[in-house]
Amino acid sequence: MLYTVPTPKPQLSSYPKPIYSHNQNPSKLKRIIRVKVSAALSETKGVKLEYTPWLIVGLGNPGNKYHGTRHNVGFEMIDRISQEEKIVMNTIQSKALVGIGSIGEVPVLLAKPQGYMNFSGESVGPLAAYYQVPLRHILLVYDEMSLPNGVLRLQPKGGHGYHNGVKSVIEHLEGRREFPRFCIGIGDPPGTMDMKAFLLQKFSEVERKQIDAALEQGVDAVRSLVLNGFNDRITRFNLGQKYKYNKV
Repeated sequence: MLYTVPTPKPQLSSYPKPIYSHNQNPSKLKRIIRVKVSAALSETKGVKLEYTPWLIVGLGNPGNKYHGTRHNVGFEMIDRISQEEKIVMNTIQSKALVGIGSIGEVPVLLAKPQGYMNFSGESVGPLAAYYQVPLRHILLVYDEMSLPNGVLRLQPKGGHGYHNGVKSVIEHLEGRREFPRFCIGIGDPPGTMDMKAFLLQKFSEVERKQIDAALEQGVDAVRSLVLNGFNDRITRFNLGQKYKYNKV
């Protein structure tokens, strides 16, 4: 779907200066984004329209120690999108691993904050400001204990639900909550199991299959959202997820 671009311009001075590696630099990265946006320009009945970029951020913890754990499904979703859309994650900027590419003709930035879950906002705020991504196009992907394992939910906005990563993002977006969320259900801790231990635990074989299937469905859902916004298709997607395992 084509979007006009009345994009807000946040004050960049309040954010930390971006950090770069892999021979990237600020001007080069911004040129890449401008090229992606320019390539998306089209003429429709003489009116110039363009696609507004999306920033898609998966929450998790960096390092092999946390790979495959429940708290890192946000990272896994970003990896799956990166693979399916052939977006190379090869840049470090604002304490995040970043990939620049597109879904269809819509420019997207994929990001995996590397400063640990509780400091995710230190990446999201500066990236959104630097690339002038509007709040409505910042999609946060993260684990959700209130949903059964493998159940997905797309929402246009919400609170933090006691999720420290989401809380950090809201704080670094000046308290604004009107950004989309993609929740990936991981279920509740069994019995009296400690919540932190549960979050850092890996999935059982059955749970792993459910998560893998969910990630595959998630790529299609993200494509639909980026290309068409929150329309009837997303409503139907959420409804189908609600009754996926007849537990919600």
